[in-house]
Formats: sequence, structure tokens, C-alpha cells
Amino acid sequence: MRAIQLNRFGGPDVLDVVEMPKPEPQAGEVLIRVHAAGVNFFEALMRGDRYAVTPDLPMVLGVEAAGTVEVLGQGVDERLLGKRVAAPLFASKRPFGGYAEYVTIDANLAVPLPDTLSFEAATALMVQGLTAFYLPRQSPPAGKSVLVTAAAGGVGSLLVQLAKRQGASAVIAAAGSRAKLDLALSLGADAAVDYSTPDWPTRVREAAGGAGVDIVYDIVGGSMTAASLRALAPGGELVFAALGRYAIDASEMEAMILQNQSLRGFALLPLLSPDVLRASLSELFHLAASRQLAVTQGGRYPLDRAAEAHRSLEERRSTGKVVLIP
Repeated sequence: MRAIQLNRFGGPDVLDVVEMPKPEPQAGEVLIRVHAAGVNFFEALMRGDRYAVTPDLPMVLGVEAAGTVEVLGQGVDERLLGKRVAAPLFASKRPFGGYAEYVTIDANLAVPLPDTLSFEAATALMVQGLTAFYLPRQSPPAGKSVLVTAAAGGVGSLLVQLAKRQGASAVIAAAGSRAKLDLALSLGADAAVDYSTPDWPTRVREAAGGAGVDIVYDIVGGSMTAASLRALAPGGELVFAALGRYAIDASEMEAMILQNQSLRGFALLPLLSPDVLRASLSELFHLAASRQLAVTQGGRYPLDRAAEAHRSLEERRSTGKVVLIP
């Protein structure tokens, strides 16, 4: 089978197309023919050895895929054969390997897809969908004003909608172009602010009534975090979900203390037992299949153009979910 292998760290061009043996499902596993593999920004960071964790090489990137079950391992329910399923590899004992034509995964982690949900949409609802699903559950937005950074991205475009569903009094979207701002507004944001302008935190405060927002969902990190703090109201909460990209210094922490503000970390994996994972994905799949949740596609690339998909993410040219099609 063809796969995209990372043999050395570097720019997008280090992603090599290779031939390798098709994996065989072990007892309790299924073999899935991949029809769509999700591409995530943290995988681009990992490729350049800029992520919080340095992976062992060589490796095949990709933590999520969707496709059809082709082979069953010993002891697997025969009714799974031929089923359309999601493969949340990130929650499995082998958390990578999605940039390939085939993957194996524990059968109890293969989540069936509604007939009306595309494979591409299913990939958007795994890492990014679950992040957007649990951020407002960890820090509930009901009756509060919230700021969503990168609001046209894979997480942000879903989070705008889910925060509204959970009763946020105002959802303010931050993005870097007119097209992205318009997308966030079309998804239900009450206001949208271009964060490429120097005074954007002031504009967020104004949109929130002057005092600032009650919650910042920071899914970008870096310099965005300190700027977002300037948009946060006294007593507000910044929820930090940008693993490995911290950028708050001691003076900013002191200012938070003096304003009774709080910083809350967010990590997805500790929240997900197998049963919780299946139930949460099933709920997200239902919402999308019934058109209660819009999934934005950010680009479809053939498997051998994985480097171009990574460039699209790093250059922030995409909106929504970027996928590879083997």
C-alpha cells in the first residue's frame, strides 16, 4: 500500500510517498480501507519537530481516518464487515498511521457513520470536532460572552456553532481575512474581528459591551494568547488548548491575578474513555448528518500531495478541515 512516511524532520518536502506492506488486523481489530484521512496543524508542527512531543522516526503521520471495513480480526463481530466507520487512531494503541491507504484499529474504537455523512466530514469531527465538543463542556458558555480564535479553522468553525448551541450570550469570532470572518458570521457568530489588525483586542472588548469577554477559547497560542488576554474581562477565564505553544510571561500572569482572571488548561485525550469516545463521536455524527452542525471543508488533496496540504495549513490558506484522499 502507499503511505506518507516521515523519515526526518523539516519542511513539507520531507513527507515521502512510500510503498509498505498492508497491515493485518490482529485479534479484536479491523482493517479499514481509508477513504479520507484528516490533516491537523499539530501534525505540521510534529513534522518540523516543533511540537510538545518529539516522535520516533520513521513514522507515518495521521491520527484520524474514515473508510470501510475490509477484513476482520479474530473474534470481531461479522456485522462490521463492509461498514462505513471512523477510525480515531489517536485514541488507540497505535495512534498514528492515517496518511495511508489502509489502517488497523481495535474494533471497539471503529465508530459507524450515518449513511448521509461523508468520510471527509467524519474526519473533521474527530480530533477537531471532539475538541470543539468538549471545550464548552469544560468551560460552559451559557449566558456568557466568548471569544473564539481561529474561528474559521477546523476547531473554530465548529466551536462557534457549539458555543451558540450551549447558550453563549455572544460569540465573537477572530480570524485573519474578510472571507474567514464572513464564514464565522455565517455559522452563527454575533461579531467578527480581524486579528491581523493591531487594535483587534479593543474591537473584541467593544463587541462584548466594553468590559471584554467572559471566556476566551484560545486554540492558537503563541502571540495570540497575550493579545487575547487584553480582550478578557475582569474575572474572566482563558481556556488554553494550544499544546506546546505557550506565550505568557510573568508580567501577564501578574496582571491576570490582579484582575481575578484565570487560566485553564485543556487536553482532550484524558477526557476520552472508549465508551465516552464512541458516544461523543456518535452525537457529533448525528448533529452533522441531520444538518444541525455544519462541517466546513478546507481542501481535498490526493495522498501524494500531503506536502501541499501541510503548506495550506501552515500558510493559513485553509478554512475548515483539510483531508487527504488515498
